Amino acid sequence: MRPFLFLGTRAEDEVADGEYAAMLSFGGLRAEELVRVRLEAEPLPEVDLDDWSGVIMGGGPFNVSDPPGKKSEVQHRVEAELRGLAERLVAADFPVLGACYGIGTFGTLDGGVVDRTYGEPIGSLPITLTDDGIADPLLGVLPREFRAFLGHKEAVRALPRGAVLLASSATCPVHAFRIGRNVYATQFHPELDVVELVRRIEAYQHHGYFEPDELESVIATARSAVVTEPTKLLGRFVELYAR
Repeated sequence: MRPFLFLGTRAEDEVADGEYAAMLSFGGLRAEELVRVRLEAEPLPEVDLDDWSGVIMGGGPFNVSDPPGKKSEVQHRVEAELRGLAERLVAADFPVLGACYGIGTFGTLDGGVVDRTYGEPIGSLPITLTDDGIADPLLGVLPREFRAFLGHKEAVRALPRGAVLLASSATCPVHAFRIGRNVYATQFHPELDVVELVRRIEAYQHHGYFEPDELESVIATARSAVVTEPTKLLGRFVELYAR
């Protein structure tokens, strides 16, 4: 089998390692089958699509809607590299699962708009599949309604031209979409369980997702959530595209 390429952007080692471990576990992959590149630490290497079964993008604290003057040099570089790769992936209709930051990467292509209109607080919320989502080869592995972990400052306000809406929540119209047949992006996190969510809450408590004095209540709410379905996406993505 050709490996999958995992692109991460988290600078905190413990959180970055937890995200990668979750992708391995829920994808049913060994380390040699999911090759990680940490873009916050190194430039994107040359990517020959023939070398890979597919691409998985993780999340992180970067937001494409951040004011340009407040973005670091690293963030500007990462955004430029991912946009160039995303355009190639869409043109080739190459298998992609972009989780969280994938929305920012693919949601701004070809007329798409990502801004702060539909942010949602850290926690779990009900997600509903559209009819296209139910019929979709990847998202269709999930029930029509399910709870998912999330937490985001930005979201898609207008889909890229030709994109197919697959899932929504009551407070965020675009939680998953598909471009072509094989390029997917989700706003919710398919890789998260409670342990990893709490780890991220603690790591990003000063990043503006909630007030610092709300830390314990946010953690308590996260620990009380029952989220069982979204991790199925990773195994299904591997099942569909491993070659």
